[in-house]
Amino acid sequence: MNPEELIKRARLRVAERITDLIGDTPIVRLHAFERATPGVELWAKCEFFNPGGSVKDRAAYQMIRDAIRTGQLNPGQTIIDSTSGNTGVAYSLIGGALGFPVTLVMPGNVSWARQKITQAFGTQLIFSDPMEGSDGAIRLCRKIVADNPGKYFYPDQYSNLSNPLGHYNTTGREIWEQTEGRVTHFVTGIGTTGTVMGTGRRLKEYRRDIQVYAVEPADALHGLEGLKHMASSIVPPIYHPDELDGVLPMDTDEAWDVADRLAKEEGLLVGHSSGASLAGGIRIAKRLIAENRPGVIVTLFPDRAERYFEAPAIPKAQKAAS
Repeated sequence: MNPEELIKRARLRVAERITDLIGDTPIVRLHAFERATPGVELWAKCEFFNPGGSVKDRAAYQMIRDAIRTGQLNPGQTIIDSTSGNTGVAYSLIGGALGFPVTLVMPGNVSWARQKITQAFGTQLIFSDPMEGSDGAIRLCRKIVADNPGKYFYPDQYSNLSNPLGHYNTTGREIWEQTEGRVTHFVTGIGTTGTVMGTGRRLKEYRRDIQVYAVEPADALHGLEGLKHMASSIVPPIYHPDELDGVLPMDTDEAWDVADRLAKEEGLLVGHSSGASLAGGIRIAKRLIAENRPGVIVTLFPDRAERYFEAPAIPKAQKAAS
């Protein structure tokens, strides 16, 4: 598709329902960061333009659509899954649009903002032990499903092949079209790993020499919400690291610093997982510069920073007055 057709499609989007607006997110060039990477372009795919506010809209919609088509999800059933937040918002939006109730199992320390967003859609929240992280939520969710046969449809985002398929069908194609086939590297963080696996497969089908890198926290005790340190976690069955060109361990401080710079220097207020992804892209760019090679690096920003804001504490005197 030529650039004129892409622009026309973006401007003339008309939707029958909110789920039709999932995907076709823009990419933006990061000029401030390119000052340190001469000869290498840095681009970010802005997934917060999805109607649910994150990249997880894509996978959630693919999983739900496929479940309806195959008869795994039927009227009267409740959608349930474990999530650290963004997939839960996506399920909540899609459930509301398609008429399915949603229950989410979240770690007890998930951000206040994401709790409130999901509850606004009418979603029921069940909290797992915050000290057990996303793995604790997975275990509790599986127990609830096993104890209530027939009540729930459990997509199991960590095992569901429709998760990476959603990115194979959309994200990879969009990046190829938006860069006019010039992309040389794709770098993104890993949680369920659906984004990097599905997008990477599609890009490598277009051109085998495109390199795909995953970014993961450098250690188990990290501050990069939504990302998984694989060595200390339940490894998602959809994750196949042999298909990648490398995995980049990321320190929390480095990712947070890049996220702060994105807000102040690019006007992009994004989550810390976005900072991690771009920090990984910058590492690849520096390698290319050292080798005197050009590149077009595309990373992905899963969401905006508002999802991580906490509610302000209300002074006791104010509470009493109200």
